[in-house]
Amino acid sequence: MAYILPLLSTSMIVLSAILVAIGWALIRRGETKRHIQVMGLASLFAVLFFVIYMSRTVLVGNTAFGGPDHVAPFYHIFLLFHIVLATVAAVLGLLTLYYGFKKQFGKHKRIGPVTSVIWFSTAVTGVAVYLLLYVIYPPGETTNMFRAIIGG
Repeated sequence: MAYILPLLSTSMIVLSAILVAIGWALIRRGETKRHIQVMGLASLFAVLFFVIYMSRTVLVGNTAFGGPDHVAPFYHIFLLFHIVLATVAAVLGLLTLYYGFKKQFGKHKRIGPVTSVIWFSTAVTGVAVYLLLYVIYPPGETTNMFRAIIGG
């Protein structure tokens, strides 16, 4: 039961990325109304991810890497890369939504594909982090966020 929240949050971001891909395909076909609907749903799943992730981080803590010591430095570098990607994706996602809502379609169209590619990369690296923490290696201790990120 302790690992249901990480599975749920990872699932939410994967569903969000799949919906972003569908939304991208829809707009390329000129289906603006369906694009807006699907991207709204993608945004909802992204918000659900964030709420679940932050709730777990604040109330329970984060899981430290439990794999072998010789793998840990590579995991932590990969995790930092994922965190940077996720942060950039979130900021660009909000900016892309803003441009869409404000009907600044030129800016929305320019930034949307970049945002989507970074979003996909974040989802893929997020799944990899989940697999490394909970599937491939036994989970480490649950600890505060900073200790889980930098190790030690």
